[in-house]
Amino acid sequence: MNHGIACGAVVALLVGYCVVRQRSSISHIRGPPSPSWIFGNMLQFRLPSSYGDYEFKWFKIYGLVYRLKGCFGQNHLVVSDLLACQHILKSPHFAISPTLDNQLRLAVGDGTMIRLRGKAHQRLRNGLNPGFTAAAARSFQPIFDNVAQAITQELELSGTAPIDIVPPLSIATFTAIAGAALGYSLDDLGEEYVVATDQTTVASSTQTAGHILANALGAWLPTWLLRAALHLPTKTFKAARKASHLAQSIGAQVVKEKHDLVQQGLNTDGDIFGILLDQVHSNTERIPLTGEEIVDQTQTIMTAGQETTTKTIAFGLWELAKNPELQESLRAEIHSSPGETGQNGGYDQMPLLNAFIKETLRFYPAEAFTERMVVEDTVIPLSESITTSTGEQISEISVGKGQVVIVGIASYHRLESHWGADADKFRPSRWFEDTILNADAVGPYANLLAFLTGPHTCLGWRFAILEMQAVICELVGKFAFALPENDSVRVCMANTLQPVLSSGERGVLLRVSRLL
Repeated sequence: MNHGIACGAVVALLVGYCVVRQRSSISHIRGPPSPSWIFGNMLQFRLPSSYGDYEFKWFKIYGLVYRLKGCFGQNHLVVSDLLACQHILKSPHFAISPTLDNQLRLAVGDGTMIRLRGKAHQRLRNGLNPGFTAAAARSFQPIFDNVAQAITQELELSGTAPIDIVPPLSIATFTAIAGAALGYSLDDLGEEYVVATDQTTVASSTQTAGHILANALGAWLPTWLLRAALHLPTKTFKAARKASHLAQSIGAQVVKEKHDLVQQGLNTDGDIFGILLDQVHSNTERIPLTGEEIVDQTQTIMTAGQETTTKTIAFGLWELAKNPELQESLRAEIHSSPGETGQNGGYDQMPLLNAFIKETLRFYPAEAFTERMVVEDTVIPLSESITTSTGEQISEISVGKGQVVIVGIASYHRLESHWGADADKFRPSRWFEDTILNADAVGPYANLLAFLTGPHTCLGWRFAILEMQAVICELVGKFAFALPENDSVRVCMANTLQPVLSSGERGVLLRVSRLL
C-alpha cells in the first residue's frame, strides 16, 4: 500500500477519534445498539441479507428519526419523516456527504453538476433544463420505441430456458440514453467506452465490508490524498478512469460535430446535446452553458439513469411474474389501448400501467437512501414529534456542522401513515385510493422520493418514466413472464438496489413466453 495513503488513513483515524470523543448534538436521539466500534450499525444497515431487514424494523421501533452508529463510533441521523426529508434535501445547510462526493468524483469527474452546490449548481442546472423538458422527453419517444422493440427481438431468440432479463434491459437503456443524449448508437460510442462503463457499473453493484470501511476512512482524507488514491491501479479505478476519460472525448467530439452543423445552418436539436448547443448559439437573454461545461456533463448524463432504470424495470417484471393476475390485467389494458400509446399523451390514459410504475418506484427506489452532511449549524423540523432517550418529546432537532444525515427514501416509501396499513406489500391498486391521491406533494412524481426533491431533483425523471412506459408496454403486451423453479431473488444494496439470485449473481431470472 502507498505509504502516503497509509499515513493519511492513520491521520483520518486520529481525527475521527477526536471527533467522536466530542459530545454529539444528537446523542439524545434513540437508536439501536451498536454491535461494533469499527463498523457500528453499518453492516446491518448496508449489508443485510435482504435490504431493509434491519432498517424497516428500526423506524417502526424508534420512530421516523433515529440514531445509528457509523464506523469508528460516529453518530449518524436517519430520517424518514417527510417534513424533515424535504427540509434536508432543499436546504442550503446540507450538502452531499464526503463519502458520496468521493464516489461521484471517481465515477463522473470534478465538473459534473451533481457535485456542485449553491449558485454554481443552479447555473448549470438552469443551463441543462432545456434538454430535459416534457417536450424534449416526448420528442425521444421513437428512440424508446425502437429500443423496446430491440428487446423483443432478443427475447424471441432466447429459447425456452429461463433468461436473466437484466442484460438485455441494460443494453436497451444504454442505447436509449446514447441516442437521446448524443444522437449516437452504441457502435458510435465505441466498444472501449461501452466495456469500461459496463465494468464500472458491475463494480459499483457490489459492496463489501471493506468498501464500507474505505468509504468511512475516505470521508476524513484530504482532497489531495483522495485524488491520489483514485489513481491506484485497481481494476475498478482503472475502468472508472477510462470510462470518464473516454466520455469526455466523446462529449467533445459530439459538441464539435454539432457546432459544425450549426455553422452549416443545419438543425441540431434532435437530442439533448443538440438542444443544449442550440442555446449556446442562439441570441437569447438566457446565459447558456459553454461547450466545455456541456462536455463535463457527458458521463453524468450517460450513466446517472441508465442502471437505475434497468433495475426498476427488472424489479417490475419480477413482480408481474409473481402475480399472474396483475400481469394479465396490465396486458389487457395494453391491448385495449391505441396503437400509438406514446404519442399525444396516450400513456396518460392507461391508469393501471401508471399505477404499476408508481408502485415499482415506491417499493424499489433505486436510491434507497441518500447521505447529506450539515455544512452549517441548523435545525431540522419534524412533522411528528419523537421521544428522546430521556423521555422528552421534541418536534425539531438541532444538528451541528459535520453531522452526517441519512435520508431514508425506502423507509419513507414504507410509512403506513402515508401509504396504508399494507405499505410493506406490493399493491398497485393503492394508487387509485383517495389517501394516496390527496397526500402532501413531494418530489417531481407521484409524491415519491425516487427522483429526490429540491435543487438536486433528478433532471431526467421524465425521460425515465417514458422509457419505462414504452418498454413495459412492449414486453408485457407481447410476452408472458413467469418465475423459474428453484430460484429466488433477494433485494440487496450496493449504491443502488440490486436484484441478487440464489447463486449470488446480480440479475432476475424469468421464464419468458411469446404470446400468439
